[in-house]
Amino acid sequence: MDNHAFEMHGESVRSSSKGKEWPKTEERKGSWSLMKVFLVCLLACVITTAIGVLALSLVYVKSTAFMKETNIKDDGTSSPKPDEKSVDFKFQFLNHLEKSKVYKYPGGEIQWARFRKDVKEYQSDEEMEFGKSINNHRSKMTFGTLRIKSKGLRAPHWHFNANEHGYLLQGTAWIGVIGADDSVITTYNVTAGQVIFFPRNTVHWVKNVGSDDCVFLLFFTTHEELQTLDVDDAFFSTPEDIAARALKPQGGVNFIRTFKKQVEDQAVNLPPNLNELVQNATYVQSPDNLVWQYFYNLKGSAEYPFPGGIFQWARYRINGTGLNETEKIFSESLNKHENTLTLATLRIFSNGLGQPHFHFNANEMGYVISGCGQVGVILSSGVTANFNIGIGDVIFFPVGTQHYIKSVCDEDLLLILAYSTGNQLETLRMNKYFRGTADHILAQLFFKKQAEFKKFSN
Repeated sequence: MDNHAFEMHGESVRSSSKGKEWPKTEERKGSWSLMKVFLVCLLACVITTAIGVLALSLVYVKSTAFMKETNIKDDGTSSPKPDEKSVDFKFQFLNHLEKSKVYKYPGGEIQWARFRKDVKEYQSDEEMEFGKSINNHRSKMTFGTLRIKSKGLRAPHWHFNANEHGYLLQGTAWIGVIGADDSVITTYNVTAGQVIFFPRNTVHWVKNVGSDDCVFLLFFTTHEELQTLDVDDAFFSTPEDIAARALKPQGGVNFIRTFKKQVEDQAVNLPPNLNELVQNATYVQSPDNLVWQYFYNLKGSAEYPFPGGIFQWARYRINGTGLNETEKIFSESLNKHENTLTLATLRIFSNGLGQPHFHFNANEMGYVISGCGQVGVILSSGVTANFNIGIGDVIFFPVGTQHYIKSVCDEDLLLILAYSTGNQLETLRMNKYFRGTADHILAQLFFKKQAEFKKFSN
């Protein structure tokens, strides 16, 4: 009878009832040698694995201890890393324009509150926070100040991706606007307190015709980088023979070759030998039906008082309600072009309040002309920002965010405001939505007796 309990695979010993002989001594030694090699290899593998596991365990323990020592406790707030700078949340809504870079030209200078793709172009983290904010909110708004010296010229140019709205803060200027091929060239004069408007891709220029500097406060309808081309850059970028065939000057291409590109950027131009170059300058005023497509006399428009201050508006009104005949021309011009802005001046008397409100259909951007104030903003998440504002500050309120502006100086607070709509602005103020809510709804919401809400004045 065979006994299978002792069977061994391969070159193993078999026990059989048939009486076969055992393997020779040399064969048994060879078999045991292979077994020893196998056992040694197995033992080496076990030892190696054990050492590896032990090493990993030690690394994990040390890493955990290090993390426990260095981690900052989560207290519900976002804590910056030790080597990172924390930017105040308010700079999503506030830009100190006087701290921004001044771009200087022969005839003046420009400063910007805008978005930049290259973060190195920002002067500070605070400026970058504002730029990112107006871009992230798709605001369709960029702000700039333009200062032109006496007799200086903002070179004829056009913007590829934005309409331009401006408010003349000081000085006197002569404006030119050139539309499509069949449109009439329009020129007009502006003085402080008046508004200018240039639709996208219209060629336009601004010439200071007074003895003092002109200062324009400009709003552009883009939250991306503004794309602009000046006429002199377009000319010098055109091949000479192409320019000659297009312009057909006497002398042909040889005359074109007499033009020399200046080393310094002529965006705001003022040649030192201007009197030698220009002997007879005229500043023609086009008819009102042309001018008012691109012009609005804001300082001469109707005043809209409210408790604490006064508004004046350069805006579209349905059916021209409340507007005179020339103002209706401007209103319709705004409405027929895409992505235009509504402009206003807001004067808040000393200690007066522009009460909490929000806009249904527009972002809001503003510039402080005079005075000082306090601003509050509430986002949809309930996050709030409260900060002070002064002359030269730019503010921004995304659509739907509740905000207020309070005057805190002895003098009036005066701002120029822009809203990102060419339609009629839609606004709801805190007193309206609070009083419009049923008192029993308010009682349930605020855990106060219904009769208590009678105390709010109507």
